[in-house]
Amino acid sequence: MNILLWHVHGSWTTSFVHGKHRYLVPVTPDRGPYGLGRARTYPWPDTAEEVTPEQLADADVDLVILQRPEEFELAGQWLRRPIGGSLPAIFVEHNTPKEGAVPNSRHPMADRDDLLIAHVTHFNSLFWDTGGTRTTVVEHGIVDPVASYTGELDRLAVVINEPVRRGRVTGTDLLPRFAEVAPLDVFGLGVAGLGDHLGLPPERLTTHDDLPQSRMQAELGRRRAYLHLCRWTSLGLSLIEAMAIGMPVVVLAATEAVAAVPPEAGVLSTRVDTLLAAAAHLIDQPAAAHRLGARARETARTRYGLDRFLTDWDRLLEEELCGSR
Repeated sequence: MNILLWHVHGSWTTSFVHGKHRYLVPVTPDRGPYGLGRARTYPWPDTAEEVTPEQLADADVDLVILQRPEEFELAGQWLRRPIGGSLPAIFVEHNTPKEGAVPNSRHPMADRDDLLIAHVTHFNSLFWDTGGTRTTVVEHGIVDPVASYTGELDRLAVVINEPVRRGRVTGTDLLPRFAEVAPLDVFGLGVAGLGDHLGLPPERLTTHDDLPQSRMQAELGRRRAYLHLCRWTSLGLSLIEAMAIGMPVVVLAATEAVAAVPPEAGVLSTRVDTLLAAAAHLIDQPAAAHRLGARARETARTRYGLDRFLTDWDRLLEEELCGSR
């Protein structure tokens, strides 16, 4: 198929474009949010092609993947044809609801008959009110990391995008308590200035801003354990990638993380003191960290493997394309 989709979430899109199709990714001169083009810090195959809005007017497109409500109208304008109906559209919902009275949050694509909503977690499907719109769930999948876990550094690793702006949502306020257990290395987009924001000196918190994926994963694997402190996000692919590397994980038991990380693959709790004690134990006991990480690796690669993810998506794409004819 020829599939139009915007580059919105780097890790998810990286997995998606590893399929057998041709992927048309809009690019604009400013490479802004609606024309980011191909990824620069993730490895994408050549079948993911950049295309300008002007080129889309004559492009052969079989199906549209939407990830933001405004993309529905934008796709119609750029393709110069109506979306839905003969040109099927799937709206991929990556996020937990954050507007409205959760759990009564109304999805912006609720009560529509011209698209399908594909949630990336069962938690999201449970908490969004989508009305009469058809829905399904296609769980995440990841490209197997090349990096391997060594745990040689008695430090804790965290991956958060924009931790200052997102604050309590990503558990940013909890980081100082863990910095007392061991030094923190925080990776992600917009992490510069986090130490000053939290009042932590460089010897307790070091930031690594927007590293290429392969380099970031290699650096993660050198740290003793991985922290996932998000209160209200979907399922961070960085958590699954850390597990696939073989890292032991210390996880706030919230949203889909509860289902993604079984007890034998990590330490989960809503009690921060329990997580602090687990982090301290893993720092002090490298052998225990390796044993837990080995189980995490097996869990992640079995449940969130790329082949399963692409097979699930191919099945859904075929159903939607056939249903539109």
